[in-house]
Amino acid sequence: MLTCKQFLQELNDYLDPNTDPDMKRRLEAHVTECPNCFVIVDTTKKTLEIYKGVEPQTIPEDVKTRLWRALERKMAARKCAQG
Repeated sequence: MLTCKQFLQELNDYLDPNTDPDMKRRLEAHVTECPNCFVIVDTTKKTLEIYKGVEPQTIPEDVKTRLWRALERKMAARKCAQG
């Protein structure tokens, strides 16, 4: 049986209609028995459905710059923590 952490690492595969059927069955077995992962899957599916109908928006340059800086700080901190 998969752990929640393992399932979440495979969430993308679970949502992909082209995933290997055996993998899909393993993931489905976990979701069926785990209410926490079921909620995550349900919420993720609903979020994807909402965003499929939305036109892409341009991010203002200042927001884009702040976002990149925050991501770079986060990645640098993660590298430091890993050694």
